[in-house]
Amino acid sequence: MLLDKIIKKNHYLFLDKVDSWEESIRMSCKPLENDGTVEASYAELIIECVTKFGPYIVLLPNFAMPHSTENAKGVHDTAISFMKLEEPVSFEAGNPEKDAKVFFTLASVNKDQHVENMEELFDMLTNEELLEELLTVKTVEDLKYLAEKYK
Repeated sequence: MLLDKIIKKNHYLFLDKVDSWEESIRMSCKPLENDGTVEASYAELIIECVTKFGPYIVLLPNFAMPHSTENAKGVHDTAISFMKLEEPVSFEAGNPEKDAKVFFTLASVNKDQHVENMEELFDMLTNEELLEELLTVKTVEDLKYLAEKYK
């Protein structure tokens, strides 16, 4: 399961809050930066895309999927990270549908692995019970519990 991969690679982060949506993207990339999956420049590339195209990364209220194009500059491996904020961050002022607390940040150099990750992520995003529980996680132990529960 995708959560198992995220946990195994230490690609997770839990924060109380961030000061801006830009900071949320930078922080969501940190677990991927820590092991060299991406460079810090990747977060800036995502921020540029959101500035240009709007908050396309907020797939559902409270759930964001920061990403750029396949083989983006500064990406060295294919992986997904997980970040949970206690306080939502707004990507569009006055529109709570574009607030996010849970982030799945995608990095991709390999199309097949990327498609596999996207399929696993899609399975998670279509499980309403799992989504509700993801909004409550506070620790890696909580993530491990959900990974086991939803195998």
